[in-house]
Amino acid sequence: MIKLVKLSGGGGIISFVTRKICVHKYDDIISVENLLLAWKEFLVGKTKKTDVQEFQLRLSDNIFDLQYDLKNKVYSHSKYFAFKVNDPKPRDIHKASVRDRLLHHAIYRILYPFFNNTFIADSFSCRLGKGTHRAVKRLNYFYGKVSKNNTKQVWALKCDIRKFFDSINHEILLSILDSYIEDKEIMELLRKIISSFYKKEVGCGLPLGNLTSQLFVNIYMNVFDQFVKHKIRAKYYIRYSDDFIILSDNKKWLEGILIEINRFLSDRLKLSLHPNKVYIKTFSSGVDFLGWINFADFKILRKSTKKRMFRGLLEKGFKKESVQSYLGLLSHGNEYKTRSKITSSLIE
Repeated sequence: MIKLVKLSGGGGIISFVTRKICVHKYDDIISVENLLLAWKEFLVGKTKKTDVQEFQLRLSDNIFDLQYDLKNKVYSHSKYFAFKVNDPKPRDIHKASVRDRLLHHAIYRILYPFFNNTFIADSFSCRLGKGTHRAVKRLNYFYGKVSKNNTKQVWALKCDIRKFFDSINHEILLSILDSYIEDKEIMELLRKIISSFYKKEVGCGLPLGNLTSQLFVNIYMNVFDQFVKHKIRAKYYIRYSDDFIILSDNKKWLEGILIEINRFLSDRLKLSLHPNKVYIKTFSSGVDFLGWINFADFKILRKSTKKRMFRGLLEKGFKKESVQSYLGLLSHGNEYKTRSKITSSLIE
């Protein structure tokens, strides 16, 4: 379904844009059938977890109880269990209960297909058929286009958003969701999920551990993606979560749009760029993106990524499965010496 959405412009001018509207209803999410399908998806890789096993012992009762609470509008989100991980830098993870995570999956499996169709092609984070390797491959394809097959100098504007998940503004997110979703019951449920977590010191934020958070941040940043593609008209733009990069043969143009980007992120989304992770440099000098240092004709792993990889192999005793996994990663770049070093360690 598509409808006209009214937007206020400068000088009191009113403009209209077409927007797809989600036709799903609340019952599509809370149906027992959807909850059961969501459970099957949630269960993958978690069958040995104690809390998951406990929930499964009374699976039918637990699902019907959840469905009853949702249907009668008495559902409330439980508190989160907080812990830290190093991946690669220290991160705060907030884990919801199995019951709540089941609901997150039920919401995700209904809403993701709709919203995925609203995203630009060059948004690569947390989307089926996308991922880091395809993003890096796309970057190299863009380099070939801008450089006219290595005949022109290419400049890269590389940016990173500061404290990304912690800075997602709840009311802005809800207003964006409301512009797509007409069902008020779905919106009320999403409000409960979103308001179940926030950073007290800033009064906003989304938990890294929620599946719904992955979808919400893409919906949030899709506003920015559309701005970059249609207002700034950046043809060679790629985003992966809070990292994004724009290629051009015109350095001054990149310097100019950086000002517009800063203003839009601050005014529209209440986000800010990380002051130490914004630069404009030539592609030929090496562009650091998603763990790889990308050059015109080859790419190598970032040193910190390589160190973390070897540390992981040592901790796991160079087990064959881990080695094969890392060799698969290295096959995407020009890391022949590193691959040889790992292979020789496996033989020994």
